[in-house]
Amino acid sequence: MTGHYYKNSLGALGAWLLMCLGGFAPGFVWAAFDSGSTGVDGVFNPPASVEVQIPPSGIFNYTSVNIPAGVTVTYRKNANNTPVTMLVSGDVTIAGAIDISGKPSQNVGTSLLADYTAPGVGGPGGFDGGRGGLSQVNSNAGSGLGPGGAGGGSRNGYCSGYAQGGGGGGYKAAGAMNSSGSGYCANSSSNTGTPGASYGTDFLVPLLGGSGGGGGAGSDTYQGSGGGGGGGAILIAASGTVNLTGSIVANGGKAGSPANTTVSAGACGGSGSGGAIRIVAFNITGSGALSVGGGASCSGFSQYTAGGAGGNGRINTRVVTTGTLNVAGFPTLTISSVAGISVPAAPIGSGDVTLPTDQPNPVTVVVTTTGVPVTNTVTVTMTPDRGATPVKVTSPALTGTVASATTSVNIDIPSGPSTLFATTSYTITVAQGEALSKFAKGERVEKVMLVASLKGPTMMTLTTVSGKEYTVSSTQVAGILGS
Repeated sequence: MTGHYYKNSLGALGAWLLMCLGGFAPGFVWAAFDSGSTGVDGVFNPPASVEVQIPPSGIFNYTSVNIPAGVTVTYRKNANNTPVTMLVSGDVTIAGAIDISGKPSQNVGTSLLADYTAPGVGGPGGFDGGRGGLSQVNSNAGSGLGPGGAGGGSRNGYCSGYAQGGGGGGYKAAGAMNSSGSGYCANSSSNTGTPGASYGTDFLVPLLGGSGGGGGAGSDTYQGSGGGGGGGAILIAASGTVNLTGSIVANGGKAGSPANTTVSAGACGGSGSGGAIRIVAFNITGSGALSVGGGASCSGFSQYTAGGAGGNGRINTRVVTTGTLNVAGFPTLTISSVAGISVPAAPIGSGDVTLPTDQPNPVTVVVTTTGVPVTNTVTVTMTPDRGATPVKVTSPALTGTVASATTSVNIDIPSGPSTLFATTSYTITVAQGEALSKFAKGERVEKVMLVASLKGPTMMTLTTVSGKEYTVSSTQVAGILGS
């Protein structure tokens, strides 16, 4: 796939795969592919454009889906910010459109009384951009969220004090760079506004959305714009045929424009990366469009103040004639409380925990696990909303049992919004590693890493004996890790 827009003739792909898989011996008995849909949500056939609320599980169980031409379906995110999972026991026809794109950040106005720095919001399963820098008070900007979240711009180093643009979010491709290097100052060693890195695999397991662009730094006079949101993620699994003649769009959001194009203007944020589209069905037909383009770059006063473009996302379409799609759970890592305040069961990544203004540092962050060895430690990373460098603290060993364990860290949290991430990795048995080798191109897996945040589901990475890393579906490894 090249460019920001991808159009694929799905019918030819489906026919070719069915032909290759069709040579069964006489008398061979096999069960057709089962999406796992319970059918409880019935038929989805919207007569007009509609915004659909995603359930807490993120999963729709339909008997059939028909989106007519001229109808656009969008989604309202749930509290867990899960991707859209559409399980269908029959056929799926999309002549209209499904749009789960990330949102752009707003253009910066000239009023000094208003706040124009809000980031673009990610699509379902995608991640928000970073907040733009304020004028005069604090010009540094925040980093975009997500595995490929880009750095925010600052005013350090070279550039004669120009505000620096944010980096573009990454996904399949790293965030693109403008003429001076997406938020970098020419010949500068400060390297602010760095582009987001590439992550994930083309198999789209686990299913992750796009990442946010970094915010643009503010100038002495004007604010910088926020970063664009990452495109969302969607899985369509059908026991029948998926016929796409319309479109599914999961593009990244573009960063807002600066207040003007003079030297006193604030910088542009970086744009969000494209999201993810995965289709699994007994048959796939049609010549519709699948689009996971990154948001375009935002032009500033100069190459220094321009924002970086977002990287393209990922697409995976697969014809499967037998088997059942599994949507089970997996070992968990959860941030459960901060400074004694419980984190909501379904955090949204913004305002989940509010600390008193006179809260003394350091604060205690408690994490809990299931299915993780009790000898493990957990690393907690605190990323401020604007400016400062992330801080990492490693916990003592977990206490409790494999079924339920806990540990904590003490960490300084500055004034203003911050984002917390927790990670833990552990070595698995040789038998488990051999079983997981099918997800690592035949090489034995040695370690498993879990990553938890206050936004989105826990992610899992497998590390092989030679050090290669593969991101895999939690639903695929659940049974193996429990053995």
